[in-house]
Amino acid sequence: MKQFFFATTAKGVEEALAAELVRLGVSDVSVESGGARFAGGMEAAYRANLWLRSASRVLMTLAEFPCETPEELYRGVRGVSWERFLTPELTLAVDCNLRDSALTHSGFVALKTKDAIVDALRDHYGSRPSVDTKDPDLRVNVRLFKNRCTLSLDLSGEPLDRRGYRLDRHEAPLKENLAAALVELSGWDGSTPLVDPMCGTGTIAIEAALKALRIPPGLNRRFGFQRWQGFDRALWERIVAEARAGMLERLPAPVQGTDLSHSAVGMAAQNAQRAGVLQHLVLGRLPMAELTPPPGPGVLIVNPPYGKRLGEQEALRPLYKEIGDTLKQRCKGYTAYLFTGNLELAKSVGLKATRRMVLYNGPIECRLLKYEMY
Repeated sequence: MKQFFFATTAKGVEEALAAELVRLGVSDVSVESGGARFAGGMEAAYRANLWLRSASRVLMTLAEFPCETPEELYRGVRGVSWERFLTPELTLAVDCNLRDSALTHSGFVALKTKDAIVDALRDHYGSRPSVDTKDPDLRVNVRLFKNRCTLSLDLSGEPLDRRGYRLDRHEAPLKENLAAALVELSGWDGSTPLVDPMCGTGTIAIEAALKALRIPPGLNRRFGFQRWQGFDRALWERIVAEARAGMLERLPAPVQGTDLSHSAVGMAAQNAQRAGVLQHLVLGRLPMAELTPPPGPGVLIVNPPYGKRLGEQEALRPLYKEIGDTLKQRCKGYTAYLFTGNLELAKSVGLKATRRMVLYNGPIECRLLKYEMY
């Protein structure tokens, strides 16, 4: 049966996510604010969860209706055949996102939605399921935007950026799906070297290696849909087996991550080990000014600190200048990408960007700046 799904992502990444969906071969892909819509059966949904690198969640749309009052919300939610998805033995949780609507309190909307679901199930079964906000069997998503309610089921469970390899959190690390989006937006296809000269705990290099080795990002984790009624285990196992069969034994070109910090490089190695790509990466401690990338052409992605606190900005100017100098002197033939939340500091790089992409790192408006190094 054809269903409609919505994959969510960070603001600015929607086009990259849609391109991933098209490559997966799913149908009716369209870009929307905050994600991409697509259609298909459960096979398409299973594949999306396993393979999407830049998505945060995959949601299955159940109903859409106009909603300006608590009564309209209750009626709309109650109208869904919840017994298809829930029994009194299973647990549920409700997440809510709302914007530009008459109903303004997300906690109230979530509670009203939960009431409608449990009332419908009590009428059907004579008893009701319990709520478990931490680890529910079924996660329901309510989105209210301009007085229109979209009711969905969350197939992913834990957000998709939680790949399971990153236990060591350094200061302000990039989420795995945003790191993957930077690799995607750089156009890197794995056939040339990729270098991250300020790799921190290694997320960009690890995501690049996973992509080039054709390892699905969801290979070593569990998903919400695996606890659903009607979960098709045989179909899921076939999709995973097919993915494993397509994985590569070695990288087509080197992926290199270096950093000034000993502890960061140590954590990067541990993360890469858990992700199963350590033996494929070149990791090491190196100051930016001593960077020696493999011969170009290649892609370099750097995510320096943004200096959000007072006084930090001035202290970081020399670092940004050093990035620019190193690119000019040592990265001939490379296409370089600088990801920063501080446009003032980016000026200190001293190079003219050939492209500027607006992305969000959480609430921070950032730029991915592209430089061609001839």
